[in-house]
Amino acid sequence: MIDRPLAEVARMAVRLGFTAFGGPAAHIAMLRDEVVTRRGWFDDRHFADLIAITNLIPGPNSTEMVMHAGSERAGWRGLVVAGAGFIVPASLITLAFAWAYVRWGTVPEVGSILTGIKPVIIAIVAQAVVGLGRSSLTRSLSRVVALAVVLLGLAGLDEIVLLVGGALAGLAVHWLPRAGVRGVHLSLAGWGFPLGGGLAPLLAVVATTEATTWRLLLTFLKIGSVLYGSGYVLIAFLERDLVTRNGWVTEAQLLDAVAVGQVTPGPVFTTATFLGYLIGGWTGAIVATAGIFLPAFALVALTNPILPRLRRSAILAAALDGVTAASLGLMAVALFQLAGAAVTGVPTAALAVLAAVILVRTRLNSGLLIAGGALAGVVAGAF
Repeated sequence: MIDRPLAEVARMAVRLGFTAFGGPAAHIAMLRDEVVTRRGWFDDRHFADLIAITNLIPGPNSTEMVMHAGSERAGWRGLVVAGAGFIVPASLITLAFAWAYVRWGTVPEVGSILTGIKPVIIAIVAQAVVGLGRSSLTRSLSRVVALAVVLLGLAGLDEIVLLVGGALAGLAVHWLPRAGVRGVHLSLAGWGFPLGGGLAPLLAVVATTEATTWRLLLTFLKIGSVLYGSGYVLIAFLERDLVTRNGWVTEAQLLDAVAVGQVTPGPVFTTATFLGYLIGGWTGAIVATAGIFLPAFALVALTNPILPRLRRSAILAAALDGVTAASLGLMAVALFQLAGAAVTGVPTAALAVLAAVILVRTRLNSGLLIAGGALAGVVAGAF
């Protein structure tokens, strides 16, 4: 019989797997609504710490956040169940799109649905940014770091540079003698590089142009092990390995796959499911999905237990505070970018405002709110 915490984790993850539209920032905002606001598994400060540690390892950030939440609630089994619950529904939906694409040569039209969903996502992300900011940005330095990251992020500075800068800012203000940090020599990014960067050269040598099941697995395993940043960075990796180096798909097929990953719920990395199906059918879809997500399970399993140690070490806690502030700044940047694409006129602006009011005045689940936005988009598109 499944214990109660594990069942709670499964319900939370599957719900997000079917309803979490809008990319990583939106997914994380919806996750916060589930585990902080509605379920109270932990507070905003701890949630912000999880965001910070997730930003310092490779892989899909929102998926790793769901895994962290599952681990916090139900241990290693919760981590596995949360990851699978979030990934599998989204992958199945993406796989259905891939089947339709191969059968009819196009992606089914979803424009009206997205028109209604996007403004609602803006309201959800905005609420999360404000809530996390109130609980985490309690010091003047943190607020300055967050504001600087917003400005530099909007100017196009690399995300990893900004995160490292946040950590250095925290250290600069709260530096302790070396004796005060004896025994704690820990670099969070260092967890990712032995697993990812150290493995990548070997996998790059093994992967050749023949699209066998084994080489397809290694190619996507390599991408999942070393990829930092947004969905746009994912496009660059996929283009290099699948189009330029191996010639497994065309540029047009790659862009269609990325579009499906963006418009379907769940992780954007389910783009791999679509591409795997194009390259190797049902087996290719399973192999590509497993390859790109397996590193995330390993990295979360390694980093989740060390978070308490970070908070016990004053110097590492200061660095974590800086990274947390930088992470929230990056969420705000994502909010600005999403808003520019989602709010395109008076109707979408009104829908965003209405969603924000509902979020502030009620405890309506964000998934239901997104469903309402989708319905509004379909109704508007019919006229």
